[in-house]
Amino acid sequence: MINALNKIEPNWTVSQQIQAFCTTRQGGLSKAPFNYLNLGLNAGDDAADVLQNRSILRSALPAEPLWLKQIHGVTVSTPASRNALGNGPYEADASVTNIPNEVLAILTADCMPVLFASRSGDVIGAAHAGWRGLSGGILENTINEMIALSPGLTMSDISAWMGPAIGSSAFEVGEDVLQAFAQQDQEILSRAFIPIAGTSGKYLADLYLLARDRLNTLGIEQIDGGEFCTVNDPGRFFSYRRDKVTGRFASLIWISEST
Repeated sequence: MINALNKIEPNWTVSQQIQAFCTTRQGGLSKAPFNYLNLGLNAGDDAADVLQNRSILRSALPAEPLWLKQIHGVTVSTPASRNALGNGPYEADASVTNIPNEVLAILTADCMPVLFASRSGDVIGAAHAGWRGLSGGILENTINEMIALSPGLTMSDISAWMGPAIGSSAFEVGEDVLQAFAQQDQEILSRAFIPIAGTSGKYLADLYLLARDRLNTLGIEQIDGGEFCTVNDPGRFFSYRRDKVTGRFASLIWISEST
C-alpha cells in the first residue's frame, strides 16, 4: 500500500496558468489486481477503495474533476452542455473549458489521453483517443470546441501533449483498425501499421504516429509526449491489453486562477 500520489507532468511549454499531470498506478489503496491508485469506478474494483483513491487525487486539485462516462465515441463535453445536463458523469470522450479551476479528466489503461492548451492559457481540452475515437475524429472535435470557446484562436496557438498509451511494439490490431484510418495519407499508413510477419491481416499499430499526423494535418505543430508504453511499463501504468482485469489512471488539466 502506497499513500503518496505519484504523478507525471507533461513535458510541454505552455502558459503558467495551465496546470496538468497524469497519475500512475502508485499512491492509492486498491488491492490486486487494481493496485494501487485505480481511479475507475467501472473497472470491477471495490467502490469504497476507488472513492478513497479519488479523495487522495482530489487533495492535489483545486476542484473535483469533471469525470466522463467514456464510450469510445467522439462527443465533446462543453461548459454549455454541462450546464444543460446538470451533474455528471457526462457521456463524452473529451471535454473543454475556459473556466478557471474546472478540472478536466480522462481515464485510460491503454487508450491515449491527449491534453490541449491555448498559448494564452484561456482555454483547454482533454480527449480520450483510442483507435475508435481517433479514427472517428475525437481530436478534431475537441479542437473545434476549444475554438468555439475562444474566438480568434488559431491552430498555431494550440499545444498538445500525448499521454501514456499502448506503444507501437505492443499494439497488435487487425485489418478493421487499418481500414478505419484508410483515409489518411498512404505513407503514414505504411509507417503506422507494420505487418506482423507470418500472420496475415495482423499489424503493429502506432497510435502516437496516427495522432501526430492528424494534429499536423490540422495545423498544430506544438505536439509533445508520445514516449510511453502502458503495456511495457507495469510498474507505473495499468494496461487492459496486458492484464484484462485492471485499474484506470487519470490525465488531468485545469486553468489556475490568476494571481
